[in-house]
Amino acid sequence: MYDNVNEKNADIPKEEIERQRAFISKIKDLNDEFEKKYSRKKTMFISTFGCQMNAHDSEKINGMLKAMGFADSDSEKNSDFVIYNTCCVRENAENKVYGNLGYLKHAKETNPFMKIALCGCMMQEDNVIETIRKKYRHVDIVFGTFNLYKLPELIYTNIETGNPVFDIWREHREIVEDLPSIRKYKFKSSVNIMFGCDNFCSYCIVPYVRGRERSRCSCDILNEIKGLAEDGVKEITLLGQNVNSYGKKLDENIDFAKLLRKVNEIDGIERIRFMTSHPKDLSPELILAMAECEKVCNHIHLPFQAGSDRILEKMNRKYTKEKYLKLVEDIRNAVPDISVTTDIIVGFPGETKEDVDETIDVIEKVRFNGAFTFIYSKRTGTPAAVMENQVPEKDVKEQFNRVLEKLNPIVFEKNKAHIGKVFKVLAEEVSGSGADFITGRLEDNSIVHFKSDKDVIGKIVDVEIVGSKTFYLIGERRI
Repeated sequence: MYDNVNEKNADIPKEEIERQRAFISKIKDLNDEFEKKYSRKKTMFISTFGCQMNAHDSEKINGMLKAMGFADSDSEKNSDFVIYNTCCVRENAENKVYGNLGYLKHAKETNPFMKIALCGCMMQEDNVIETIRKKYRHVDIVFGTFNLYKLPELIYTNIETGNPVFDIWREHREIVEDLPSIRKYKFKSSVNIMFGCDNFCSYCIVPYVRGRERSRCSCDILNEIKGLAEDGVKEITLLGQNVNSYGKKLDENIDFAKLLRKVNEIDGIERIRFMTSHPKDLSPELILAMAECEKVCNHIHLPFQAGSDRILEKMNRKYTKEKYLKLVEDIRNAVPDISVTTDIIVGFPGETKEDVDETIDVIEKVRFNGAFTFIYSKRTGTPAAVMENQVPEKDVKEQFNRVLEKLNPIVFEKNKAHIGKVFKVLAEEVSGSGADFITGRLEDNSIVHFKSDKDVIGKIVDVEIVGSKTFYLIGERRI
């Protein structure tokens, strides 16, 4: 078995990308020979779990695999190369991966060409690797969050040796740019501005699997966005586990507010979004930049997680309920029409009904436009996992329902306020509601379905809101 577990940092030579391109070329030749012999292309299936950073990583995986000569497949069962880009933030995401792997074992028995690869955050957990080695021996390639760019080499090594390849790094090396990438949308794209996290919230596994915080230099970010703009991209989303701490470890004199202003000056870009913002690092300078940069969308995702100061302290969030409420007030004073969305966790160890009352109080005072609500999920290796007073499942569900009963009517009321107004909408794709409908987003990140032809996709058009539901709007195009 080829097994490479690196414990220390090492510099990656600048020639590394060219080296990986050589492996891409070798695999492409093999796949071309396969196509000649069997009169079909080898197919691939990418399944992405978790956050937008994973989705962006999957675009790079897609780009590399397409360069190797793989064609898209709409079915895992019938694919020659299946890769799961995993997430370990929630237990149900991990269980789904294991379930899918069990299903693929039977599929692989009927397809001798099938290769199965796993990557992403789950693969940085020792217990997961041990489970895969013991129970899922039909998996061919396993790598983590730090060495995505090595996928071509790992595939080639597996082909050459016929053995499973495990390549897990314990720490990040240097940031590698210029990977082939195929975007899901031609008109919008995500751009990583930083990687990792230094916050160590007590419930979160991310710092352990994504590594410590490191920012990309601004010139690389800006050059990437300029290239995307030249390629027709209208909307950019700047990604980081905590974008508000961007630049702290760089030699250049820059922070996130300054970066936002620089991105705002790039010709061709019409909309700028970013996530995620940690309340403890959201500066007055950033609020001012959001107000003054006309391309920055009037939306901020600002997780508060819990309303109780006692629980916030146990979570290691480093802010209080009062500070959070003041921050939202300052943001709304600067950008009056801004949409504020959030994350909420219910059932953190030791949380009582009275603590949840504080969370509901924040919901009532802020009146969020939307929220991702989660039942606390114990993650092995985090401080919260070994805390006393884990809340019984029955009590958690009861409190969770209380939160939703307060939150959802507010979100519906916020959506209802759009009715009768005309908004600029970026048309994104054909709606699941029917072939005659298009789904798009307002600047405030609200989803709207409206009747139109497909040729509107990728354009920013005027849409009047004529109806609303709790989680989306209904519109009519205005020409």
